[in-house]
Amino acid sequence: MNVEDITAAWVADVLGTEVRDLEVERVGTGQIGTCYRLRLDGARTVLAKLPAEDPGARDLMAGVYRSEVRFYTQLAGTVAVRAPACHHAEMATDSGDFVLLLEDLAPLEPGDQLRGCTVEQARDAVENLAGLHGPRWSDPTLLQVEGLSVNGPEDAALLAELYGPATELFLDGLGDLVSAEDATTLRECVEVCEQWALGRSERFALMHGDYRLDNLMFPADGGPGVVAVDWQTLSLALPARDLAFFLGTSLPPVERRAHERELVAAYHHALTAYGVEGYSLEQAFDDYVFAMVQGPLVAVFGCAYGARTERGDRMFATMVARSCAAIRDLGTLGLVKES
Repeated sequence: MNVEDITAAWVADVLGTEVRDLEVERVGTGQIGTCYRLRLDGARTVLAKLPAEDPGARDLMAGVYRSEVRFYTQLAGTVAVRAPACHHAEMATDSGDFVLLLEDLAPLEPGDQLRGCTVEQARDAVENLAGLHGPRWSDPTLLQVEGLSVNGPEDAALLAELYGPATELFLDGLGDLVSAEDATTLRECVEVCEQWALGRSERFALMHGDYRLDNLMFPADGGPGVVAVDWQTLSLALPARDLAFFLGTSLPPVERRAHERELVAAYHHALTAYGVEGYSLEQAFDDYVFAMVQGPLVAVFGCAYGARTERGDRMFATMVARSCAAIRDLGTLGLVKES
């Protein structure tokens, strides 16, 4: 679907309401797709998410588009994570053409990966994350959902094959933005990634896959109520990967060291409220330590194969610096090797 297809008549039809006047304003940077704010009759607003404008890019990204549509149409109603309400969803079966009409979250404000967040915002975010993981913790029926599966040996082997070259591309591209110590840690992550990818597969849940500050919307007053957006990377995996990725990349190392145990405890307490049993706080923290490789993994692939920008380079370098510090502080690589 193209923005030209979004008319007052079309919106009225899919929302089942009268729309006499429609204003369309583009929002966001649109690296993967495009997003527009629709103002209905000068008052109510909704957001329209559409595919990339280039037809070739649309079909290339069809899988991630389908993942987000699947979340809103099949899965969002079965979990408790705060996410935008979905008013309408369509997806072509043979291409990357799609449209989502979503709740406009304004005046909530996006987080800033470079700036980081407060401990209070981090607590709100991890408790919200438990709302994604807890309600369908290790639910075998998730394996029956088309497009969802837990990584197997072939997936892990492919990851290992791609991760080394991607890491070298990342290091060559960012140059002095990455310290020598962090470069060493990144290469050590490559050595264990296949073993890590297969580890602890007995515990799985829906995983956001990119649960970081730029994909979270926070109340402007600093209070609780964070909302997670951008569900293109939804998958099944060890739940602590989302947790480690968020805390490892969002908090400066000094803040993380001082507060990570209490934040993991807040996440674990929220899990128990959703009925998760037989999973101790000690196990949760051990999974958190094990899962910390998720930070470098996502940052490396995101930077190596994504569109390069000055802010993006600084963002990925910051994410790597924070998560590599956590890997060293917590002894993550030794734990993975022992598994």
